[in-house]
This record gives sequence, structure tokens and C-alpha cells, in this order.
Amino acid sequence: MRFMTFNTQHCLNFLEQKIDFNLMARTINEVGADIVGLQEMRGRGESIEYDDQTARLSERTALKYRYFGKAIYFENLGPYGNSVISKNPIVSAKVIPIPDPDPKTGDKYYETRALLKLRYQGGITVMITHFGLNEDEQRNAVQTIVENLEPERCVLMGDFNLTPDSEILKPIKEKMVDTADFCSSECLTFPSDKPYEKIDYIFVTPDVKVLSAEAVNIVASDHRPFVAELDLEIK
Repeated sequence: MRFMTFNTQHCLNFLEQKIDFNLMARTINEVGADIVGLQEMRGRGESIEYDDQTARLSERTALKYRYFGKAIYFENLGPYGNSVISKNPIVSAKVIPIPDPDPKTGDKYYETRALLKLRYQGGITVMITHFGLNEDEQRNAVQTIVENLEPERCVLMGDFNLTPDSEILKPIKEKMVDTADFCSSECLTFPSDKPYEKIDYIFVTPDVKVLSAEAVNIVASDHRPFVAELDLEIK
């Protein structure tokens, strides 16, 4: 199965700076993923700009099953968060809030984040997240993930806003395998036009065999899609 993580920046065309569902859908179709974890997605809200973006991408791809998980609601606008589109039915889904730091000790923009946890047939768990920019947010995110990991057949993906050498990722790497270890190149993902760092990840539990992984050279949003081919099957 092909798994893909993709920060769409609310489906914003990076080069033209406009919402472009067709471009995002073409990108997903070109990759040919079975399950796609999406970050920075808008849900239907008060503003006309806050549409059901997950549905729009699902309708334009072969991935008819979908779920949007709200992380935050922007007043007078609408919900924002992570979502999934997939070829396979979703057995269950829940949104797990990542606690906001109290007190906040960082100097960067803060935003409430969440972990989307999905179950598929065959005992497969998929978790999708988007880390904050501050170290205290990131440590809370790691703790939330570790507390909710399944010991087997578990896939974790998202935009972690951390490079692979960050010690903050250590608790996750102690329990999971970074599929980027199977890349034939550096797998840089950000920014999409001239990437200089890797901040998008797909991790798997050690029982899951990784066949390949790559950062796809496509400029759609501000992140490149990251894809891993895994020896998993949903029956």
C-alpha cells in the first residue's frame, strides 16, 4: 500500500497563491496513494472560504472515503485541522487534542493542534498530525503520540515542523521506524520549489516492512508530498 502525507496549506497553489482543488487532486492522483494524510485543511464554516476541502479532494480522486478532524475553530471563519482520504473504508476515527502548553514559553506563533487516529480493517491504525512551531508544543505533541501509539500495524504521518536530527523526536524513534531511512536521497520536503529541509514524515511500527519512500518532486502546496510504500494490506 502507498501512504502519503501532504500539507496542503488549505489547498493553496504555491505558485499562483489561490485555492486550487484541481491541482491538489492531480498531485494526489499522480502519486497514486491508497491512504493520504492531509494537514492544514479547512472544514465547512461561516466564511465562504471555509469549504469542506476534504470532500472536494475526495470527489476529484479515487479516494472516496474521508474524515476531517478539527484541531481549532477560527472565529467567524470555520474549522481547521487534519484529514484523511482513502480507498478503503474507515472503521473508526477520533480526534485527540494535543494539550496547549501552560504557560507558553516559546516566542513563535501558537495554534492548538490535534492527532487524528483512524482504524482500518486488519487491525491497521493510521495517525495524522501537525506539530506546532514552539518546542513546548512539540514536546506535548510527542507525548500525546506516544500515549496513543498501537504496538503493531501502526502508521504515523504528518508535518512535524522538526528536522530528523531533533532530539524532540527521540521518543517516537525509539518506538517506530522512520521510512525516510529507505529513501534513495535526502527526502527534503520544504519548501516545495527549492527544499532545504525535511519536516514531513511517515513513521511505522517495527513489524511493518517498508518497501520504499520518497519526497515527490511536485510543486503544488508549499510542502512536497512524502510517500512510503508499505507491505500492508487492508482486506
